[in-house]
Amino acid sequence: MANCKPWLVCCLVLVGLIGAVAVVCLCIALLVVEGCPSGSFKFAAVSADSRICSNAGRSMLQQGGSAVDGAIAALLCTSLVNPQSMGIGGGSIFTIRNKTGNVKVYNFREVVPKSFKANLLNDCPVSFRMSIGSQWIGIPGELRGYEVVHKQYGRLPWAKLFEPSIQLARGGIEMPPYLAKLLNNSFVKNIVENSSLCKILCNKNKNVLGKGDILKFPKLAETMETIAEKGADALYTGKIGQDLIKDIKDAGGTLEMEDLKSFQVRVEDAWTVPLGNIQMHIPPPPSGGALLAFILALMKGFIPKQKSLDVYQKIGMYHHYIEAAKFANGQKRSIFDPQFNKAKNANHLIDPDFINHIRAKITNRTHDISYYSVKPSSDRFGTTHVSVLDEDGLAVSATSTINEIFGGTVYSPRTGIILNNELSDFCGRADTVRAGEQPPSSMTPVILETESGGLLVIGGSGGSMITSAVALSIINHLWLGMTLKDAIAMPIAFVDSKNNVKFEPGFNTSVIDGLKALGHKVVDTPYFFNVVNAVEKDNGCIAAISDERKMGVPAGY
Repeated sequence: MANCKPWLVCCLVLVGLIGAVAVVCLCIALLVVEGCPSGSFKFAAVSADSRICSNAGRSMLQQGGSAVDGAIAALLCTSLVNPQSMGIGGGSIFTIRNKTGNVKVYNFREVVPKSFKANLLNDCPVSFRMSIGSQWIGIPGELRGYEVVHKQYGRLPWAKLFEPSIQLARGGIEMPPYLAKLLNNSFVKNIVENSSLCKILCNKNKNVLGKGDILKFPKLAETMETIAEKGADALYTGKIGQDLIKDIKDAGGTLEMEDLKSFQVRVEDAWTVPLGNIQMHIPPPPSGGALLAFILALMKGFIPKQKSLDVYQKIGMYHHYIEAAKFANGQKRSIFDPQFNKAKNANHLIDPDFINHIRAKITNRTHDISYYSVKPSSDRFGTTHVSVLDEDGLAVSATSTINEIFGGTVYSPRTGIILNNELSDFCGRADTVRAGEQPPSSMTPVILETESGGLLVIGGSGGSMITSAVALSIINHLWLGMTLKDAIAMPIAFVDSKNNVKFEPGFNTSVIDGLKALGHKVVDTPYFFNVVNAVEKDNGCIAAISDERKMGVPAGY
């Protein structure tokens, strides 16, 4: 070194310092990652209904996209993997929290067309059955909503978001396991094989596709390509919309191009509800957010302080939860489109005085249905949910739907789009239907902030079961201390629209017996469609859970 020139020595020292700093930084990063629970992510995550669609969302994030880009890509993918749940023939609610903490709700669920069947509500089912037919089709808002949120928050080109789904739709997907299981159900199988859906979901023998078959959407691939190139106007003012309207009319529906052109996305501030040291941001009516907040606010006064409960404490907790859910059923008719009911609103559902009034009515026994002011309606099942958190802290809680399973089973052969049956959501929840009105819903994509700075992005699917699934997941995780995975996996208690109590398979039988002793009417059901997907950031670690009930797998990095 004695013969080395001074500038060379300086360079060697500098290189050494840089190397040392790099090693220290790497060690710190490894220590942070190692401090996170197994399976956690450091930067971003997507929780969708399937591995392939979570991966599609993650791909957008890894290419520099935002949480909104990831959510749109994951939902477009879900319209292929779980076409029974959602698609561009339906609508969504996005609850979005930006990195400064401001929370907005983008509501683009379907609305009533200008012309609709006279006395439509007379067609409402009086027993358990699907509302099939073109008379139930609402104006689809899915693509117009994607356009609005992408313009506000997107970072990748619009066309990029469609690439994974176009490839899947054209190339084909090995039959998704959950879809294959659903189509194997005799009730669903019969509906699909006897509807226009058979064009895409049946083999050449007109039997539904099954395990090992390849699922393709060639016409939908063409539609997506055009929309990727020309934007949402390709549907709302262009040729795709014209073709869609032709198919709807061929099926006996009433939608016109003017209906598509008139669709407007609703943008408003989220309602923020305090739950102790937790702030919960919910979508306003006509979503189900207010009912979820009502139940949780009631339960805040009944949760035991200790987190490990014995069987008697569990009986007490679930009794109070079921009572809260029964009172929530009595408030369902408070949920309506505020644009058509300006003299009324659902503000009382988050009013502490009203909540305290109802809490005082919850006793150590259950009561007759009239005690809760319940007017029974039909329960519904369907929908999907995606939760996304990106590197910059943008959070998206997005619930999307065509309403019931496969909507109204109306398929558009010219466009490849499956249409919704959203207008059936008025059944049992309203006495009138008006053009432009949005029906009430159980959809409740929410974002919760804890006092320590943690963030929980959560929502569910399963129609009427959404409220129970999301409420119990939140209670289990944030109040009873379960891991997010265990909280979501825990079997639920569901109070149906007639205040009967239904327990998911695997529910604690001793607790069920205790609840029966308190007078609860327990009814068995073979159908549980509750699914919750969530992403949580806490202490620099991101946990992502896709509900295993729908065979979901999250993705992140």
